[in-house]
Amino acid sequence: MAQLNVEFRGHTALLTMSNPPANTWTQETLTALRDTVRSLNQNNDVYALVITGEGQKFFSAGADLKLFADGDKAVASDMARIFGEAFETLSQFRGVSIAAINGYAMGGGLEVALACDIRIAETQAQLALPEAKVGLLPCAGGTQNLAWLVGEGWAKRMILCGERLNADKALQIGLVEEVVGTGEALAAALALAEKVAEQSPSAVTACKKLIQQGRSGSINAALPLERELFVGLFDTKDQVEGVSAFLQKRPPQWVNG
Repeated sequence: MAQLNVEFRGHTALLTMSNPPANTWTQETLTALRDTVRSLNQNNDVYALVITGEGQKFFSAGADLKLFADGDKAVASDMARIFGEAFETLSQFRGVSIAAINGYAMGGGLEVALACDIRIAETQAQLALPEAKVGLLPCAGGTQNLAWLVGEGWAKRMILCGERLNADKALQIGLVEEVVGTGEALAAALALAEKVAEQSPSAVTACKKLIQQGRSGSINAALPLERELFVGLFDTKDQVEGVSAFLQKRPPQWVNG
C-alpha cells in the first residue's frame, strides 16, 4: 500500500500521508512526495494541492528515529538529502499548497507544513521541532522556514528550548493561518483550494514567485522583477480571458497558459 496517497478533487490534488500509526516519513514517502509534486507541476489542470495525514491523531510525527539509532552517517546523509529535495520541491510547487494539520505535527511533520504556502490546524493539533532533544536538528528547512514565518525569537523558543505549541498559540504567532474544529481541517483546506481556482493559475505562479523572492533577495531586485512578470502575463491566454470575463461579467475559464 502506498504511503502517500494522491487523489484529485476538481483542480486540487489531495495528498494524504499514510504510514500508521504516526505517518512518519520514510525514504520511499519522501521520494514519492518529490516525484508527485514534479508531476503536478506538469499537469495544467491542477491549480492547488492539499496535504494531510491519515487518521485522527497524527498529521505526521516526522522521521522514524529508528533510522538514526546506530549513528550511521551515510544513512543520515541520504535522509537529509531526500528530505531537502522533497520539501524544497514542495515549496517550489507552481500552484498553492495548503497543509491541513489534523493532529500532531512534529519535526519533519511540521517541516512539510512549513514548506507549504498556507497552514490550517485543527484545535487539538500540537506543533514542535524537537530534534535537539535527541541530539539532532531540523534539516529539512525548519530552521529557515520557521524563523521566516514567526520571527527569530519564537523560532529559537521552539527549536532551542524545545517548546511545543498548541493550535491557538500557533495562530497567535503566525505559524498557522487558521484554526478549525477537530475533523474540519481537510474540508477547510479544500474550500480554500477551490478559491485558488478562481484566480488565474498563471498569475498565481508569478505572484508566488515574487512573494517568495523576498526570502532570498532584496526589494530593489524584486520590484523590477514584479514589473517584468506583470508584462510577461500578457503573453498568456489567461490574461486575455481574465480581463474579458470581468468586462463581460462572467466567470473566467482558465486554461493555465
